[in-house]
Amino acid sequence: MRVLVACEFSGIVRDAFASRGHDAWSCDLMPSERPGQHIEGDVLDILAQGWDLMIAHPPCTYLCNSGARWWRSRQMEQRHALAFIDLLLHAPIPRIALENPEGCISTRIQRPDQVIHPWQFGHGEEKKTHLWLHNLPPLVPTQLVEGREQRIWRMPQSRTRGRERSRTYPGIAEAMALQWGTMP
Repeated sequence: MRVLVACEFSGIVRDAFASRGHDAWSCDLMPSERPGQHIEGDVLDILAQGWDLMIAHPPCTYLCNSGARWWRSRQMEQRHALAFIDLLLHAPIPRIALENPEGCISTRIQRPDQVIHPWQFGHGEEKKTHLWLHNLPPLVPTQLVEGREQRIWRMPQSRTRGRERSRTYPGIAEAMALQWGTMP
């Protein structure tokens, strides 16, 4: 299966699919942190290149509720971010999953098909993550964890905070690859 992981610099989801034999590529404006098949550039330029599945992690800067207090002064940026989301959701790809935190996508475009947390996939943390799914089933939790903390929410301000907060948890990436990578 040809898999595109849009807006991913970490390579975590790409590598989960590649380890199962898929032709998996990540694409981001930034270089990949890990060696592997990565396209450094605008994902909109490659959407029509025959992908079977796209998992998109678009930037949430102007979309997520944690930044809602700034929305009024960033309306143009938010309109552009929502237009980008709409293009990803309507890409010419048979199966699409779009991931983002709780925010205005739910009220401006459509409600999510599923809400997951890292603690459902082997990580003792809370981080409400919304999934918009096209021709994909909801993810089934793989490993429930009792001890839960809000590490992401409590991260101190730093130059790398945004990057650290945006990484997909490996347990979630593995569940995506295992459950969605075996579909006919």
